[in-house]
Amino acid sequence: MSNVSRVMGAFALALLIGASSAVAQVSTIKDGWLVMKVHSEMVDEDVLSGSDIDVDVKNGVVTLQGTVPSEAARARAIAVAKANDGVKNVVDQLKIAPARGSNMAAKADRAGDKAERAGERAADKTASATRQTGRAIDDGWIKSKIYAQYMADWNTVLNDSDIDVDVQNNNVTLNGTVKTAEAKAKAVSIAKATDGVKSVKDNLRVAAGTR
Repeated sequence: MSNVSRVMGAFALALLIGASSAVAQVSTIKDGWLVMKVHSEMVDEDVLSGSDIDVDVKNGVVTLQGTVPSEAARARAIAVAKANDGVKNVVDQLKIAPARGSNMAAKADRAGDKAERAGERAADKTASATRQTGRAIDDGWIKSKIYAQYMADWNTVLNDSDIDVDVQNNNVTLNGTVKTAEAKAKAVSIAKATDGVKSVKDNLRVAAGTR
């Protein structure tokens, strides 16, 4: 009888440890990672073309700020944020505002720019054609695209980074902290290589206690 009790006790302990592990895994979802994850899922959302959204996360609570071009875009941005594991709540502070410049003007600008650089970017023809079927390459898209690329390196050099990406007229400013000088260099390199980026201002700091 005592053997049975011991077996049952061991089984119950194993279940408890498993449950605790699952809870710990959920609780270790970092706010910085959630910022990147939410942005990454906005990259290919056509309805968000012309949006310029800031995603802020504190203790799993997501705050959406910035502008979207329509009520449908607002609803989609909120839905995208809510669908992520680790998100406890979404605070909507988005404003509806027309995208800067009309679609026609934006397309004309992109077409002119593409013509000017046709010789030096011939290798990117296919990629450029594909991008034109999705969100426009504007400030909002650039911001989300950079975050999406950062997320791919979260488990390596950019883990535990807390980076704020600001984009104005295709010029990127990076603020916040990273763990190492290598992470700082990686973050800047990724931003510079992103389609549409004209310049990158590096204000990143290596967090205290790291190299």
